This record gives sequence, structure tokens and C-alpha cells, in this order.
Amino acid sequence: MDQDSHCTAERELLEAVSRITTFSTTSPSEEEQNQPKAEISCQVRKENPEKDDLQDSSASLSPNSSMTTKELQEYWRNEKCQYRQVKLLFEIPSTRIVEHRLSKYVMYKIIILQTGSFDSNKSVIERRYSDFEKLHRNLLEEFREEMEDVTFPKKTLTGNFTEEVINERKLAFKDYLRLLYSMKYIRRSKKFIDFLTRLELQEAYGCLRGGHYTKALEILLEVIGLQERLTRGNPVSIVPTLCAIVVCHKDLENPASAFEYGEKALSRLRVHTSHRYYIPLLETMITLAYELGKDFLSLQEKLEEWKAKKDPIRVFTLKELAVREYVQ
Repeated sequence: MDQDSHCTAERELLEAVSRITTFSTTSPSEEEQNQPKAEISCQVRKENPEKDDLQDSSASLSPNSSMTTKELQEYWRNEKCQYRQVKLLFEIPSTRIVEHRLSKYVMYKIIILQTGSFDSNKSVIERRYSDFEKLHRNLLEEFREEMEDVTFPKKTLTGNFTEEVINERKLAFKDYLRLLYSMKYIRRSKKFIDFLTRLELQEAYGCLRGGHYTKALEILLEVIGLQERLTRGNPVSIVPTLCAIVVCHKDLENPASAFEYGEKALSRLRVHTSHRYYIPLLETMITLAYELGKDFLSLQEKLEEWKAKKDPIRVFTLKELAVREYVQ
């Protein structure tokens, strides 16, 4: 009787998960409900180029998968969270003038805040006029129709460093970022996300390649929070950053912290075992688990299972992959 009850409960749980899946993937968001049907249809056709990862997730996983009930619950709990849009606010409170021997420019301090949160969730970056100009030019190439009514502050021949012009541009760039973020396709685009994160990531990976792991880690930990908020619909995209954090912690002899971030990366690759980071990460996690006295046998089983299904190919180590990111 107890066994029958257990089986019945498990079936009911799986059916509930299936209903949650259907609701998550078919229920329109509040934003989409307020839009004309024709516009929504256009959105489906013009979705984020990285949507294939999400489609793969849905297609690869079902209640009949090999995942345990607990793993299934946890997976769909995380997936539901990905569908909740995180709303961000952009502020430009200050600027500074940078002078070099042959150049002079203004750096705009941009604070990115998550609505309904405190200062612990803010990100701070700096960008110059030419960075904004490059973003605008790149977005026009892909989103010319959406950008039709978006104005961009023009350069002036003189007076670029006067207090009046700088203050005008502060307000203009703040409104510019808010407007871009309000457009679904643009805020999800790689070009917009790169504008907000790429310079810091390039610096972090440069430090990593130079063996400056403390500095690299400091920058990566600043960036990862913003990346997570910007890429809620595509959690796999932040795997390289998570793995770079693992590498830094490991080389700084912080195995517990390395393992913690490794688990976060693995959870995002659970249904993406063909991802280039999957096997190097799995091998690193086995080493860390053994060192920490954690269960490494289950990780070893996953590695052996993958090797049995795939043809033997040369796989880079996690560190080798990390140092190859953002190489110009």
C-alpha cells in the first residue's frame, strides 16, 4: 500500500511539473498581453538569436528523462525564474574628464539598478561618448526599424568639455539607455549586453591570462551579477564567466568557492551536455570534489556516460578554454 501511494504521488508530481512547463512556455507575459497580435507575431519571428538554447532545453527534457524527481523539481523551479523579467534602471550621476598626451574625452559613470532592490544589486560601469556611438551604429544595423525614433546626441565641433554640454549628454544618455532597455528585442540582443559588459570582461580575461587572478576575480564577480540580470532568458550564456570564476578561485587555492561556482555552471549545462565547457567543467569538478571530500563518483559517472556516447575528441582543460575567451 505504501509503495502504491509513493508511486501515485510521484506520478502526480510529474504531471504537475508537466502542467507548469506548459504554462511557462505558453502563457503570454503581461508585456505581450498589452501588445497587438500582429506585433506579438513579429516578436516570435524576430526573437533573440540565442533562443535555440532555450528551445533545446525544452526539447531535451521531459518527465520521462533520466533525472530524479528532486532534480526535475529543481530544474523547473529555476526555469520558471528565468521567465520573470528583471527590470533595470539606468542612472548617470557623474562624469570625469580623462586626458592623455594625444587625446581627451569624458567618461560617464553609469549605475545600473534593479528595481525594488537595494544598493547590493547595483552595477557600476564607465563608458565614453565613442562607446555609445559604436553601440548606436551597431544597433542601427540590426534594428533600424525599431531605432527609427531613437535620437542620439550629436558631436559638436567645440564645447564638448563644457559643464553645460556634459550635463546635457548625461541626461540624454540616461534616457537613451532607458529607451533601449524598454524594447524587448534590443535589451536581449548581444550588442546591447556587450555594451554593458564586454569592456569589463575583456579586462578580467586579460588579468586572468596574465596570472593576476585576484584582480580578474574581483572584476568577474562584479560583472556576473549584471550578466545574470541581463540574460535571464538565456542562462547558458553566462557559463564562460562562471567557469572563469572557477579557474580564478582554483588557482587562488579556494577550492570550496571554486566548487560553488562550478555547481552553478553545471546546473545551467544540465541539458546542454554538448556545450564546449561541459566536459572540462565536469573534469574540474571531479578534482575539486575529491579534494573537498565531496561526492565525486556521481560526477565521474556522468563523465563516463558522456565518453561512452561520444567519439573521443581532444578536449581543452577549463583553464585553457578560459584564457581563449576575448582574445582579440
